[in-house]
Amino acid sequence: MTGPDPAAPDLAGAGPGRRRLGARWRRRRPLRTRLALAATAAVALVAVGVCTAAFFIVQAQLYQQLDLSLTQSARLVAQQYRSAPPGTLAGQCRFLAAPACAEVVPADPAQDPRTPYLLPPGPPARLVAAGERAPYYTNFTLDGHPARMLTTDYAKGRALRVALRTDTVEQGIRQAAHSLALTGAAGVLLAAALGYWVSRTGLAPVSRLTATAERIAATRDPRHRIELPPPGREDEITRLAGSFNTMLGELEQSVTAQRRLVADASHELRTPLTALRTNAELLARADRLTPAQRDRAAGALGRQLREVTGLVNDLIELARDEEPQPLVEQVRLAPLVEQAVEAARTHWPAVPFTLHTTEIVLPGVPARLARLLSNLLDNAAKFSPAGLPVEVDLTPTHLTVRDHGPGIAPEDLPYVFDRFYRADTARTLPGSGLGLAMARQIARAHGAELTAERAPGGGALFRVGFGAGVGVGGGAEFGRR
Repeated sequence: MTGPDPAAPDLAGAGPGRRRLGARWRRRRPLRTRLALAATAAVALVAVGVCTAAFFIVQAQLYQQLDLSLTQSARLVAQQYRSAPPGTLAGQCRFLAAPACAEVVPADPAQDPRTPYLLPPGPPARLVAAGERAPYYTNFTLDGHPARMLTTDYAKGRALRVALRTDTVEQGIRQAAHSLALTGAAGVLLAAALGYWVSRTGLAPVSRLTATAERIAATRDPRHRIELPPPGREDEITRLAGSFNTMLGELEQSVTAQRRLVADASHELRTPLTALRTNAELLARADRLTPAQRDRAAGALGRQLREVTGLVNDLIELARDEEPQPLVEQVRLAPLVEQAVEAARTHWPAVPFTLHTTEIVLPGVPARLARLLSNLLDNAAKFSPAGLPVEVDLTPTHLTVRDHGPGIAPEDLPYVFDRFYRADTARTLPGSGLGLAMARQIARAHGAELTAERAPGGGALFRVGFGAGVGVGGGAEFGRR
């Protein structure tokens, strides 16, 4: 006895392996091929069903014509031989062009003639002769040729059997089957070609979308777009491509804003970091400095650290625009404004603040709204001369903050909310150039709009418009852009 051949294939595991391989192959086939195959299979199933039904209909029609001929032949024989004894009446049907064979069969086998029958009768024919069974048709072979026979009642105790060769009928059935098979095969091939063409045409936008996505993934450049058909030829795939283009536009804006923010932040951080390094290196040689020099270097280092810390905090606040939406609550804005004004009075003791408020409620995030108010108040106080007030006015429709400083130059007005933008008059003042950009971002996140203008009589006026939906218990939807 020998053991199993190591080289022999494992037939028990070959089946599942082949199935898994086949499943992976099916999953890897392109969608275009799968759609074409599905369309071809559906059309093939319909074609086979129609051809099969047509074959049986043709077969039934041909046999119906043959049965009609047998019935007419039986009537003609019955008219010619009204009282014929049992036996063969006509026996030339073995020839294709001969008339039908006819014979009379008695119910009692004892009455059979001495001459043998051309078509030997069986028990069913005896039952028809005895009146115990209805007439019926039979297919049989006569001298090696196909034939069909009708057995019907003839006279009391006797039955009449009429037979014809069916060569022409069988040939017609074979020709019909051959023609229907060719027609079905041609239909399947045509369906396969049309299915592939339809899938290729219908999925062309998907192919362009895929190619664009792959190109963006390879180049990391979101400026690519999918070519769309002219207006009036839109469908679901075109709408998907349009939505993808819209998404790419938003992605491009986001990437551009991110790159600009990184570039601006790098530029703005370079100067204070250089100063920090210089003062740190200076303090590292403190033994060579006088006490006054050490104090000045330490003070400058502290101020620069605070500036860098503020700049980093502002950048973090700007980056929060991409974070998930925070929890929103109904905020009473008047107490929030009063707290922000009190904090500003403490931070800017030389600047008087005047406040007029109206009780309103809007949905929002209190911490973000407080940051918006503090940025506006600090900006106004920074440019206000000592002794001149900063006026804060809260109404049901808007919040205004006005200062009496030099105002905003017309050439600077379009850029006051840009990140890191600082007018010539502000370059000597502390700040990172992010406060107003952050304030507008917070306002828009709350469904409001922050604008700047030159105030009548001098100074700058910043206005936060809440929209018509804000009131007691009302407000715009947070997060709306």
